Order: sequence, then C-alpha cells, then structure tokens
Amino acid sequence: MRLLPSLGATLALLLPITAVAQQDRPGVDVSFHGTILLNGFSTSGRTNNTDLPQFAVPETAADSFPTSGVGGTLRQTRVSVRAFLPELGGAEWRAELDADFFGGQQPSNGGRTFPLLRIRRAWLEGSWNRFAVLIGQEAPPIVELNPVTLSSIGLSALSSSGNLWLWIPQLRLTGDLAQGKQVRLSLEGAVLAPTGYTPQPPFTTDFDRAEQSRRPYLQGRLRLRWGTGETAGELSAGAHRGWLSTAGDSLLDSKAVAALLLLPLGSHVELRGEAFAGEGIAGLGGGSIGQVFGRNGRTIRTRGGWAQLNLRPNGAVWLLGASAGIDDPKDADLDTTVQRLKNVTFGGHLHWRPSPLVFGVEVRQARTTYGAGVGELKATHVNVAAGFEF
Repeated sequence: MRLLPSLGATLALLLPITAVAQQDRPGVDVSFHGTILLNGFSTSGRTNNTDLPQFAVPETAADSFPTSGVGGTLRQTRVSVRAFLPELGGAEWRAELDADFFGGQQPSNGGRTFPLLRIRRAWLEGSWNRFAVLIGQEAPPIVELNPVTLSSIGLSALSSSGNLWLWIPQLRLTGDLAQGKQVRLSLEGAVLAPTGYTPQPPFTTDFDRAEQSRRPYLQGRLRLRWGTGETAGELSAGAHRGWLSTAGDSLLDSKAVAALLLLPLGSHVELRGEAFAGEGIAGLGGGSIGQVFGRNGRTIRTRGGWAQLNLRPNGAVWLLGASAGIDDPKDADLDTTVQRLKNVTFGGHLHWRPSPLVFGVEVRQARTTYGAGVGELKATHVNVAAGFEF
C-alpha cells in the first residue's frame, strides 16, 4: 500500500525535528508518538461513508450494484508530537501536534491507499497555579469528551448521532474557583473560530455563513474534576453562542447548552457521555445530523446525546463496552421530503491491548429516519482493528 511510504516519510521528517527541538530548546522535553492502525470493515446498506459511516442514506435509481461490501484501510493511522517545558514565566507549558491520514484521498485507482495527511489537533497550553490559557485547534470545551474507540479515529465516534466533536481553532481561558486535594472546580471561557460546516474546495477557500457573520463563536462552562488515574471523573455544564449570516443585515442564531459526564464506578467500570440541545450547531461537529438549514432557510433546532459504558475486567489490557447515541432535529424545522429526521446509533466493542499491540472488534448499527414515505433505514458496520502503539 502507498500509505506505508507516506508514513515512513512522515516519520523520517518528524524524528529529526524532534531531535533538533530537544537540542535547540534546553529544558524542553519532546516526545514522538503514534499508532499504526489497520481497520478491516464490512458495511451493509447504503451510507454516507463506507469505511466510517455516520448515517444511512436512501438508495437511488443509479444503485444497480450492491450497496454493501467489505474493505480495509490504514488511513486512521495517527501520529503526534508532544512537548513539555516545566517552567517559563511561572507556568508549566505543554504543546501537542496531532495528525492522521483521514484528510481524504487523492483520486486514483488506489482509492483509500492514497490518503492525505491532516492536522487533527494542535495546541499550546500554559498552566499557572489557578489559571490556564490554551491556544490552538481543539474540541469545543463544552463537548470535548469522546467515546473510546478503535474503529472511529478519523471522525469521533457517534458523530451525527449525538456527539459534537469538531476540532476548532480557539483561545480558551480556565480559572480555578476552588481546589481541594483531589477536587477542582473551574470556570472556562473560549473564543472559537466560526464555522458553518460547509465543504471547502481543495486549495482556495471562501467565507462560509458563520464566518460571514463577522463574529466569533463564544463558549463557557463550569467544570468539576475529581480523582486521578483510573478513578478520575468529571462533570461539566456549558453554553454556546454563535451567529450565521442571512440575506440583508440580520443574523441567524447558533446556540446550545450542553453537559458532559465522566463517571468512574470503581476501578473497573466507567460511564461517559454528553447531552445537548440547541439550533444551528452543525458547525460544532455534525449537530442536526450534519444539516445546518431547514424549511424556509431557518436554522434547525435539535437535541441529542450519547452514552458509553466501559468495563475493564483485567486492568488496562481488556476493555468491553457498549454505546448509544441520538440526534433528533425538530421536524417542524425540516424539509421532510429530503432531510434526515432522526439518527440513532447502537454499538458494542471489545478491545485487547497487550502493549504495544492493540486489537479491537466493534459493531454498530445506524438507524436513520427520513420522511416522504422512506421511513427508517438501517446500516450495520463491523470493524476489526489491529495496530501498534509507540
């Protein structure tokens, strides 16, 4: 596969950069990490994307061949560089550059074996005793938790089924309101780049409806964290405010409230999840099942969320779990002849991590509801993953 030379070239470039950074920046600890990941998959039914589907789509008159199939890909392989500086200006400094090969693929007979390198997350964070500042590209703070997965690395698992995840350029400030021995209550505020969830051309770009508002996205949340290691937990609640351009001088709303929970139930069981309600929030990562505007050009109101239960019967080696998510836009806002009315996904996973090797089997089914007599469509995805972490 042509991915392996691309990965080798990337490693060849990053490793010297890491060495130079360590040599030219005394006191900076730089490390290089990655996961070479092979995903074999089977997808039944027509979907928006065969190797990492989010929802089912109706068959068309052009579908004379089967809409199910099997395949394999390495484009969810992931590489990252991390840096740590223990003291500068009274703060600890951390930085990370996180990339994968899920940026699409070059049109070719090789198909998925010509993937494109993509920046996922890239950020710098300075932490003082009771204050922190983060600049870069990261998940929106009010919904930054994600399901555990080996099959959905390129797009966060349960995207378009209740998980808002999109990595967005931002400036984030965090201040601790209270600190205990293992408890921390914080208030966060962030200014994010506006995004309308509109595809851009390969090279040149144009303003989308959110950028045309000439206003940034704003978010804030109250965050409670406790415990350490396998018993670390978190609870937060927050709000999002943004704007989208429309004809004339008026603006449409992009707004939401959201909550997340990471709850350890002893050292072997974990419950995690998020819930939200809002409108015009496709730009946060697939809200309203990736639909921004509905009937009469108005923003779509929606609500949704996801939950995942993880069991670790043998420490960190085995992981068994199940997950579910839903995104349910308001029917009155939709053109029910063509738009998606609801998307529900159920799944289960089994992971085995005899470090540095990783193996996993995941099964999930998306149930997507349409109007115009189509009804509920189902698509089942089975994914077998094998990889090496370093």
